[in-house]
Formats: sequence, structure tokens, C-alpha cells
Amino acid sequence: MAPNTAVLARRAAAALASAVVIGAAAAPAAFADGSPSPAAPGLYGTGDPQYDGVFRQSLALMAQDATGVTPAPQAVDWLAGQQCADGGFAAYRADTRTACDPKAGEFTDATGAAVQALAAVGGRAPVVTKGLDWLKAHQNDDGGWGMTPGSPSDANSTAAAVGAFAAAGQDPAKAAAKSGRTPYDALIGLQNGCDKPEAERGGFAPNDLATAGGALGVLGKGYLVAPAAKGSDRPVRAPECAGDESGKAKDAPAAAEAAAAQLAKKLEDGQGHLKSAMPGAGDAPDFGTTADAALALAAGGHLKAADLPLKWLQDSGNGAAAWAKGNPGRLAKLVLAAHAAGADPRSFGGADLVQQLNETGPKPEAAGQKKDEQTEKEKKDKDDKGGSGTLWIVGAFFVASVGAGFLISGRRKKQQ
Repeated sequence: MAPNTAVLARRAAAALASAVVIGAAAAPAAFADGSPSPAAPGLYGTGDPQYDGVFRQSLALMAQDATGVTPAPQAVDWLAGQQCADGGFAAYRADTRTACDPKAGEFTDATGAAVQALAAVGGRAPVVTKGLDWLKAHQNDDGGWGMTPGSPSDANSTAAAVGAFAAAGQDPAKAAAKSGRTPYDALIGLQNGCDKPEAERGGFAPNDLATAGGALGVLGKGYLVAPAAKGSDRPVRAPECAGDESGKAKDAPAAAEAAAAQLAKKLEDGQGHLKSAMPGAGDAPDFGTTADAALALAAGGHLKAADLPLKWLQDSGNGAAAWAKGNPGRLAKLVLAAHAAGADPRSFGGADLVQQLNETGPKPEAAGQKKDEQTEKEKKDKDDKGGSGTLWIVGAFFVASVGAGFLISGRRKKQQ
């Protein structure tokens, strides 16, 4: 059954992938100038956080961590303070003194993202543990998760949970439901197999956003992906269906390859970008999902395939910079994708995405440095240490020589 409008609205807002307004009933308020929110100190951005407050904060903290930025304690406190008493996270709690609704007010996506972010920045082990316990308590029998407790499993929610366990240093394959089924079992079951038309094989219903999320999930990774080593590109390979009409991937690695092939083919057909799935959008590009696809491809080691959407996003004529400006969640998406693919988010299409992101929230404790500046500083520090070490040795030798001189002189006087 297709998800209803409200669910689609929350999904699009939570994932920050839509480039168009979803609908009057679900559209968050327009984002302002990107300065920190005066109404919610510690929160990134001034846009209405009703649907994406926790999610955009989580992405922002992970993007900062990826680029060597130490977030302000106030920002970390804000996210940790959003946790409900039972360990789950709502999309946003305007008043944290009001109890959460465990049946409808807490979301897998928000919980998974928050756990990933708090595990990355460190120092919040009790919050992370409670978040994981909430996820375990609301896992479906098929091994996956739905957006809310009890709802059918979907690719994005399951992937968010997988990323949470991975970020906390736990093997997602061991996060099995009482039935014994794992998150990977759920994702493979949700993936289109060889019984589908060729153009759909490897994808996840209902759209490219689900495919990008599912691709990360079957890789066992979250939103914060370590950069792949340059020169280690793995070619994308479409699933082989000969003699297997059931068509489902045999395991998680095979599922990841199939999803990557589907994303790469769609990006190639779209000349570097994915199209919006929103009704009436026509050929409008979906910047957020394009960034998600680049992240998923880079996570799988498909650097050449990931480079195509990254170059498209950096092209000043495509509108990605305007789409992301002042929006911490969107900026974070671009930062995380660039970071995973080995690009420099501080020089992304001529823009310093990290600086722009930092300016949307409380001032970081340490803002990090550009790669070339860091290299130069490290070289200077090394030279300084080397120089000071040499001077110290010379100085020590001089002092020792003077001391020996005084000692010898004193002995001579004694002998006289």
C-alpha cells in the first residue's frame, strides 16, 4: 500500500531531500538567512524545525565531525536533550518537558540519525545506548523498521537504524529480531529483483530516495562515511539474472552492488542528477537525493560513478548552491557526500560548505582548517619543532661546556 500524504511529507522533510514544496499540509516554513535559531538555542538554522529539527541537527553534527570541526557543546546538548524518556526521538520537541507520544510521536529516522551523530561526536554514551535500546524494542519481525513503531518496514527507516548500530560499533547483522531475521534480510526483501523490469532492478520502492538509503543500509553504513582511498575505484556491475527468475540478491554485498548499479544508471541517464519524484515536478532535479546517491556510491567504493553527481552538484549553473544556502541539513548533505567521495567540501564549486554550515549554528569550539592550510601548518610545526630541537641541543651543549669549564677551573684553583 502506498504511504499516505502525511507519511510522505515527514519522510521528505526528515530526509531533507526534496527540492520542492511537498504540500500545504506538510510544508515547513521557508528557511531564513541561515543564522542560528533564537527560539531554540543550539539548533542549526532558523527554518521551522517541526518536521526536521532532530534530523538536520544530526546531519550538521556529522558533517562537522567529518571535516575536523568540533561542534559547540550547546549544539550537542540540544540534540541530546531532544531524546524522549524511552530513548526514542521525535522529529522535534518544542517543549522537552512535555512527554513524547510513544505510539505516534517518535520516529525511527530521527532516532537513527541522532544516535549516529551523538556516537560520532562522543561523550554521550548513555543517550546512544538508550537510542539503540529503543530501536531494538521497535524492530519488526522481518528484521527491519518502519517510520513509526509498528508501521511496515521501509528502506530508509531500516537504513537509518542500521547506521545507528554501525556508528555505535555494533554489527548490524547481529541486531536480529526475535524471529531471527536481520536488518539485511529486511532490506533484501524490500529490494526489486530480477522479476521486475530491467530499469527497476536493484532499486527500492517507492523512489530513488529509498534506493539511496537502501544502498547505504545493505553496506552496513550510516551517513558519516570514511573517504575511500583514491585510485581504489570499484566498477559498478548490474545484477546478473540468467537462470534466476526469483531475482533477489543472495546477500547484502550483492544487494549493495545491485542498488549501486541502479543509481549509477539513473544518474547517467539524467546527465548527473536524479529527478524529483514529487507529483507535478516534471524534470525538476532532486538535489538532496542526488547528494544521497553520490554518498551511497562512494560508500560502496564506486568513486567514478559518484564523481558524476558530485560534479553536477558543483556546477554553478545547476542551482545546488542556491538550494543549500542557509539550510544546515542541505549543506550537511553536500558536505557528507563530498567527504565520502574524497572531494574537498571547503572548496565545492567555489564555495566553502563547511564555513557556511558553521554559520548556521552556534560557533564551533574548533572550526578545523582547509587541507592545504592544515598541511602548511603541520609542516611549519614540524620545522619549528625541528628547529627548536636543534637549538635546544646546541644550548644544552653550550651550558654543559660552560659548566665543565667552571668545574675544571675550580679544580685547578683547588690544586693550586
